[in-house]
Amino acid sequence: MAVVINGKELAEKVKSGVAESVAALKKEGVIPCLAVILVGDDPASVSYVTGKRKALAAAGMEDRSVVLPADTSEARLLETIRTLNEDKSVHGILVQLPLPSHIDPLKVTEAISPEKDVDGFHSANIGSLFNGTDGFLPCTPHGICVMLKESGIKTDGANVVIVGRSAIVGKPLALMMLRKEYNATVTVCHRGTRNLAEMTRQADILVVASGHAGTVSGDMVKPGAVVIDVGVNRIPDESKKSGFRLVGDVDFEGVSKVASYMTPVPGGVGPMTIAMLIYNTLEAARRQSGIC
Repeated sequence: MAVVINGKELAEKVKSGVAESVAALKKEGVIPCLAVILVGDDPASVSYVTGKRKALAAAGMEDRSVVLPADTSEARLLETIRTLNEDKSVHGILVQLPLPSHIDPLKVTEAISPEKDVDGFHSANIGSLFNGTDGFLPCTPHGICVMLKESGIKTDGANVVIVGRSAIVGKPLALMMLRKEYNATVTVCHRGTRNLAEMTRQADILVVASGHAGTVSGDMVKPGAVVIDVGVNRIPDESKKSGFRLVGDVDFEGVSKVASYMTPVPGGVGPMTIAMLIYNTLEAARRQSGIC
């Protein structure tokens, strides 16, 4: 049976270190501040934002969250971002995705100052990731890398197969894994990949971020492989008070019998994503204040 990587425990370790650094910054007169902008009341987005705000409070950071109605115009959202860009007391800005259909997410992402883009989605930060220079790393891929390192999983020379090519997970993770510090050989699979199982069975480390429950089953995994499940899917479950339960993109029961290590859903990658967000907010405050 696979060893289950406890994302909650690893996230608490990261957040504990961040809280210590925040306390030290406060002695220098700097209070790290993050503004999370939520447009609308999508239940999943509200839940994600609530988790982020709790993490900010626990780390001793200032929460400058903004909640806007779903019919907010793109112009008003861009103006809100401009105001926060100019506010020197705000060190990080995050716009919760997805946005209502009448708002262009790329235009919104590009409106955030790269120095405050703690999500790591601005083209300047993606360019820094590509070039290997100093920018903010996207939170989920960064969290995955920390999980692998903290779990003692070697990436040097490993075959890393990523299922999913999104700009949030798949593409940036591929770039990170290609860095010399990780030194992996990377394959990115997607909907157009022929014979997906043949590709996934070659992986020493398999990362699944397809957005679809049951994408990878046990017979698609090489014995002893490490499996990182990024997916979060709601499926009906009448035994739950909510009427649904959360599952990943991987068949946990089947894959756990084959893999050496794997992450659960929930409690795996999700907590690490939030941990790396507050880590990036701390770094933003350090850089903007000139205190390293």
